[in-house]
Amino acid sequence: MGFAADRFGKLHNRTPTPRAVASDIGPAVRPGTRSTAAELRAAKVPVESPGERFRGEVLRLLDGLRKKGLDRADAVRALFPRTVLPDGTYEDVLAAIVAGSHLLFFGPSGAGKTSLAKDLWGLFPKGVWVVEGCPVLDHPLSLVDPAVAARFPPCPICRRRFSPDSDPARFAPASVDPAQVPAEFLLLREGFGFARLQGSSEVFPDHLTGNINLRKLEEIGDPMSPLVLEPGKLLQANRGFLLVDEIGKLPLGTQNVLLQALQEGTVTPSKSRESFPGLFVAVGTSNLSDLDNINDPLSDRLTSLHVGFNLRHADNRRIVELGRAEAPGTFVPEILVDAGVRVIESWRLRMSDENPDIGEVGSNRTLLDVAARAAAISALDGRSAATSADLRAGLLHAMRGRIRARSGDSFRQNERRVVEFVDQYLPAALKRSAGVYWCRYYRGPLKENAADAEALVGEGRRLKDDAALRAQLAGDSSLFPRFRAFGRFVGERERLGAGTEPSDAAATVFRLLEEFSLFSCSEEDDDDAPLAA
Repeated sequence: MGFAADRFGKLHNRTPTPRAVASDIGPAVRPGTRSTAAELRAAKVPVESPGERFRGEVLRLLDGLRKKGLDRADAVRALFPRTVLPDGTYEDVLAAIVAGSHLLFFGPSGAGKTSLAKDLWGLFPKGVWVVEGCPVLDHPLSLVDPAVAARFPPCPICRRRFSPDSDPARFAPASVDPAQVPAEFLLLREGFGFARLQGSSEVFPDHLTGNINLRKLEEIGDPMSPLVLEPGKLLQANRGFLLVDEIGKLPLGTQNVLLQALQEGTVTPSKSRESFPGLFVAVGTSNLSDLDNINDPLSDRLTSLHVGFNLRHADNRRIVELGRAEAPGTFVPEILVDAGVRVIESWRLRMSDENPDIGEVGSNRTLLDVAARAAAISALDGRSAATSADLRAGLLHAMRGRIRARSGDSFRQNERRVVEFVDQYLPAALKRSAGVYWCRYYRGPLKENAADAEALVGEGRRLKDDAALRAQLAGDSSLFPRFRAFGRFVGERERLGAGTEPSDAAATVFRLLEEFSLFSCSEEDDDDAPLAA
């Protein structure tokens, strides 16, 4: 039988509806399923902290992946499909989660800290049993089981609701009728088990603890009553997950409120006589420049993990492929995409992270922008395929757009630095990327056959600027067999824009190879080799 509470916390019968009760909190339980604390206790539904639930979910997922034949490293990577970081970073993150720690990701701006934190929220188990109507999602068994209540104290509102005469001083879990405690199974979502906070100097303690709801105050009349509280971010995160971006930008007083929650699992609003439960898994992020602003007691409660830029070129390419978005109908050849990544990698190697004005120039956000900007510039010029000139313009557009404009003079100075850098390193990047592309074809499909390579070059030079001749390829399979095979290779590797003919794409790639690789293949043409000046 279910119950509803009025604004004074008294319970009233609803029309009883028979419902099936699941034996656990697994996927068999549908969101919105209703039950009672009595039925949950009979089904032996577990009561776990957010950290314990997260640990169990991670271990369950890893076990399932291993049973599918993945080794440890592949299984760990599979948990983070939208993030590309060194394997050691993933291992450190999962070890901290399994150990029950809160996390602080620190590193350069744009390295993927927030994306990693979002991936963790994606992994977090969402299904929970809650007291129906509870603003902070108390577990139903915390109201009827003294052992559970001692470990996970219910909120002041539920204590009043289930106390004789709504007197919290008389609350005793052993005396509450479990059949009178309505339970609901729901999926955690933003505001209900998940909260995100953007750090700034204007985030005050009330943002975390909560504010008085004026409508409830008008009804109840007591500003010190917990019933008038509108839950803040920490209470919204109870039993779930809290993400704090740029935690070092929070004022000291606000950090101390968060510290209380991490230390005690409780939150005491400034206008309340009583504390509320605030138990969650916390993940914070910080740029390097803000680390000193995090007070020591709070820092001690967080496991600090460095999240830096990827050093392997293949990893940076994967980041681009995962997030790549270009103008519809525009073809950006892989050689140009690859060369753009190499220029950004060179910037990271040669420019200091200590200058905040250019700290974002080499970020992953810039990495993702370059191909899209090159495509946009090509589309604005009415062309369906990007050129090396478009790549240069796209690099300048994306990199200059990440300069922090503190003043006109400093912006212009940093802008000149970017232009000089691109002009210095782009030619070498294009040469390396074209060389790698050609080597893949020469050592792969051509099997290092120099005669076939020479024949391909001859066919390509005839076709590259003759659209009419290329059009004949579709109707006569005997024409230009080596270029046709090269076109298949290009079609399998490239992301062709809408309306781009495979033969035209092959001609575009051929022109880039002719300009930058000279159809030569050396041992230096390796993906992860650093660029020379």
